[in-house]
Amino acid sequence: MRENARVRCKLGLVLFLTSAYMFIEFIGGIITNSLALIADAGHMLGDVAALGMSFLAAFMIARPASDEKTYGYYRLEILVALVNGLLLIGIAAFILYEGVKRFLLPREVEATLMIAIATGGLVINLAGMAILHSSVKHNLNVRGAFWHITGDTLGSLGAIVAGIIIYLFKFYYADIIISVIIAVIITISAIRLIKESSNILLEATPKHIDINEIKNTLLNIPEVKKVHELHVWSISLQRTALSIHVVSDHPDSREVLCKVDKTLRERFNIHHLTIQVEPPGFPEKHCDF
Repeated sequence: MRENARVRCKLGLVLFLTSAYMFIEFIGGIITNSLALIADAGHMLGDVAALGMSFLAAFMIARPASDEKTYGYYRLEILVALVNGLLLIGIAAFILYEGVKRFLLPREVEATLMIAIATGGLVINLAGMAILHSSVKHNLNVRGAFWHITGDTLGSLGAIVAGIIIYLFKFYYADIIISVIIAVIITISAIRLIKESSNILLEATPKHIDINEIKNTLLNIPEVKKVHELHVWSISLQRTALSIHVVSDHPDSREVLCKVDKTLRERFNIHHLTIQVEPPGFPEKHCDF
């Protein structure tokens, strides 16, 4: 619970910083006529929405399980991550659309002010990345927010580079080229986020789990003769669940249960377990006596 409170504080701080600078960058993009700045501000708008959802999800996750929601609200973290991924795709599509329009009709850009505003955005985004970085590995919700901020950081860097090129060479297409590159990078990170969150929502076997290794390990327990109905899925990024039927002719099913339980917890770090111990010849699919 303390970790969730820390996550809420981090998301709240990054949300405040991003919201404040989004308005500055958007106004600066209009004044300087820079698509790269407007694109980055548009991405920041997506960040604000994403961070807002992530912030709300962090509060909801802390709510206890109920009779209607026996797993609690852990899956909300995954759902928000999926929405964030789709939002990133939409932002990238908008940037590409605007890029094509400006390629056909390029506009003059105020490079000096563009560089100054983009530099301020870079500082804000780097601060946001530093705040969220420690929670990225353990929270898919935070990972989605982190990718939004990373995309913004690349956008700010791109705007700075485009501004320097325009200032030195008056090559206004640099603004468009950098924007398209940013859109492609955002799309790649969004696809990864969508794929990972979709796998969890579809209850796919987690990437770090080898089903055959689990089977072979349990079959090495002398009391276990057979395993079937083995299912492993993720409730959230940090919570893996497993259900299994174990066939054993040992007279004390409690001993078998304890050995299987201990093996799964210690060897595979799975702590949400449902284990059914069955005698030999027990129907695998359904009881029919």
